[in-house]
Amino acid sequence: MADAHAKHHDYHLVDPSPWPIVGAISVFIMAVGLVLWMHYGNSYAAIPLLGLMGVFYTMFMWWRDVIAEAHKGDHTPVVSLHLRYGMIMFIASEVMFFVAWFWAFFDASLFTGENIQAARVAATGGVWPPKGIEVFNPWHLPLVNTLILLTSGTTVTWAHHALLNNDRQGLKWGLAATIALGVLFTSIQGYEYSRAAFAFSRDNGGNIYGSTFFMATGFHGFHVIIGTIFLTVCLFRAMAGHFTPKQHFGFEAAAWYWHFVDVVWLFLFSAVYVWASAGAVLPAE
Repeated sequence: MADAHAKHHDYHLVDPSPWPIVGAISVFIMAVGLVLWMHYGNSYAAIPLLGLMGVFYTMFMWWRDVIAEAHKGDHTPVVSLHLRYGMIMFIASEVMFFVAWFWAFFDASLFTGENIQAARVAATGGVWPPKGIEVFNPWHLPLVNTLILLTSGTTVTWAHHALLNNDRQGLKWGLAATIALGVLFTSIQGYEYSRAAFAFSRDNGGNIYGSTFFMATGFHGFHVIIGTIFLTVCLFRAMAGHFTPKQHFGFEAAAWYWHFVDVVWLFLFSAVYVWASAGAVLPAE
């Protein structure tokens, strides 16, 4: 009787899974491998790659199991609600992650001449952007990328509304358009990076502007890649008929994540590009 009752309550008791320990070991191998690679050179490059492959394998298998649970009916309304809470808390943690990079950027840019930080004055020349730094013109490629991401937010919303109305073709086309725009954004950002007139490198001494710029925009670009993969998985699942108008948390989580990426970029564009270029000598393009 106890077993029969347990099967009909609103909560899902997760089956024993190897993926938490496999994922932890893979991350450990990747972290140690990166330290060895950065300190001792390319002879250790295979170690972090092995760890990264383990992380990808864990992600695939773990999420495969979660999808199987959904198809078995384990995602009751209470479980679905808690999944949403989990995604909200994850995005909140990501917000704080980017707050750290914005903090570093504004701390370096607004307090360039503090007497108690002589090293900072030497790094910036007491002005922002630092002397000799040729920043990007925000009204060229950065503006194009902004329009691309804003458009992608529209297409993913189109896909969501199509799903709610059981329009399977609209769902697929909206996802495909969003994925294409995400790939286009990443390609343009890669091209922009290749033309940067400032560098983040130990070989040439680096600079505080390059450090904060590449850390903030680079991590955002990494999130765009993750979001693009997330939406690509959703597209394959949509083609397999996995989502319904009433049960589609996997797609909803991807859409939330993509909108978060869009909003972060608007702040990056306003601060790291537009505000940083105020008073700076922009390159002729």
